[in-house]
Amino acid sequence: MDESRLLPRTVKVGGFDHVESVLIGGTYPVSVQTMWKDRLDPSDMEGPAGDATVARVEKLRALGCSLLRFAVPDIGAAEVLGVLASRTAMPIVADIHFDHEIALRCLDFPIAKIRINPGNIGTRSKVEAVVGKAADKGVPIRIGVNAGSLPQDLAKAVDSGKKTRAEALVETAEREVAVFDELSFSQVIVSMKASSIYDTIAANKLFSSRHDVPLHLGVTEAGPLIPGVVRNAVALHSLLAEGIGSTIRVSLSDSMEHEVIAGREILGAVSDSAGKGPSGRGVVLVSCPRCGRNGFDTHAFAERWRDRLYSLKKDATVAVMGCAVNGPGEARHADLGITGAGDKVLLFRHGKIVRTVAPKDADSAFEEELSKL
Repeated sequence: MDESRLLPRTVKVGGFDHVESVLIGGTYPVSVQTMWKDRLDPSDMEGPAGDATVARVEKLRALGCSLLRFAVPDIGAAEVLGVLASRTAMPIVADIHFDHEIALRCLDFPIAKIRINPGNIGTRSKVEAVVGKAADKGVPIRIGVNAGSLPQDLAKAVDSGKKTRAEALVETAEREVAVFDELSFSQVIVSMKASSIYDTIAANKLFSSRHDVPLHLGVTEAGPLIPGVVRNAVALHSLLAEGIGSTIRVSLSDSMEHEVIAGREILGAVSDSAGKGPSGRGVVLVSCPRCGRNGFDTHAFAERWRDRLYSLKKDATVAVMGCAVNGPGEARHADLGITGAGDKVLLFRHGKIVRTVAPKDADSAFEEELSKL
C-alpha cells in the first residue's frame, strides 16, 4: 500500500443477533459481495419457496459471499427482506432510493447495512432520521455514486469539459460524505462506479488519496459474463494491487454465483501477482481448455464440481485436465488432479498417479480423494 495513502477506517457490518460480522477497511481482508437479481416477493419467503430462498442465500455464503444486497423499492419489499434477514446469518444489505421511510422500516429488522444516497433520499431532516436510527442500531451506511446519476451541476461540468468524469464522481461522493461528517456518523462506506474502466480507476485513486473512508469497488453495467469479468478484473486488479478497496462486487449480466466466484478469482489473482501465493484463497480450480487429444470431458466435470470445490474451506489446488499430455506433468503442483488417459481416468497428487479408474467411476473416485485433502 502507498504509504502516503490513508489507511481506511474500519466499518463493522453485522455482528448482532444471529448475523455474521464482517469488518470492512483497516487491514482486514477484502470481502466479496453480490446483489440479488430479482424482486423479493412475499411468496418467496413462504413454505418450500422460502426454504429454497434461504438455501440459495446459504449457497452464496458457502461460495464466499460476505454480504448480499437487495433492492428495496417499497415498504412491502422491506417487510419481506426483514423476514429473510431473520432466517439467515448472511449480512443483508438494503438498497434504498428516494423514500427514507423504507430505510427506517428496514432498520427495524436485523439488516446489516443500508445503501442510500443523501442526494435523493429527501430533505436534510429525512437524512438525519435515517442516520440517527442507523447510529442507534449500529448499522453502517454505504453511499453509492454512479457516473450515470451525477448532480446536475457536475454533469454539466463534465459535458463542458470543465471536470473529468472521475473528478465529478469524487466531488459527488465528497458532498455526500460531508453530510454524514456533519452528523458525526463515521460508519460510512463509499462506492464510485462507472462503466468506464479508466473513470473507475481514476475516481477511486483520487478519493483514496484524500479520505480514510473504506471503498466498495466495482465497474457498473459491465455486461455479460465474459466482457463483464474482463472489465472488472482489469479495473479492480489495478486498484487492489495498490491497496485501494475494502470490498468488491463484480457486477455481471449473469448469475450471482458467477459474480461471487469472479470476485474470489480477482482477489486470488491480485495475491498471486504479488507473489503471495494461494494462502487464504480456498480452493484454486485449474483446468485445461480441452482439445482433440482429450480423453476426458473437462468442461462438464469442472462445471459439475465447481460449486462444491469453491465451497470447501481449505487452501488447495485442484486440476481438471483432459489428457495424459497435460495431466500429471503440467499440473504437478496440484494437491489433487484428475485427467483422461485413453479409456481410463487417472487421479493424481502433486504429479504422482494415485488411482486409475473407469470413466463411469470418475466422480465417486474423485469424491473419495477429495475427502482426504
